[in-house]
Amino acid sequence: MAKAKSPGKRPQAGAKPQAVAAGATVTVDPTEPKKPRTSPAQFFSQVRAESRKIVWPSRKETWITSVMVFIMVVIAAIFFWVVDSLLGIAFRYIIALGS
Repeated sequence: MAKAKSPGKRPQAGAKPQAVAAGATVTVDPTEPKKPRTSPAQFFSQVRAESRKIVWPSRKETWITSVMVFIMVVIAAIFFWVVDSLLGIAFRYIIALGS
């Protein structure tokens, strides 16, 4: 059997803590290099490059997905109508017993 990790286990040397305790102060490690700032032109260039990677569904895939969603909505509507009708009948029966 595998042994469960104990919550009281000491962290390994050089390991970063997983979470910061409430109320604790967070310090920045001065040895870590700062990320270079991105200019607005670079940002929009990167956004444009990422948007070129988007793969849009074909007309056939969109049609099939739309039909499947419509079918599931109809099935869900029928299911909830049946459940609502049965609960209404049961409610009227219980109220009739009390009269």
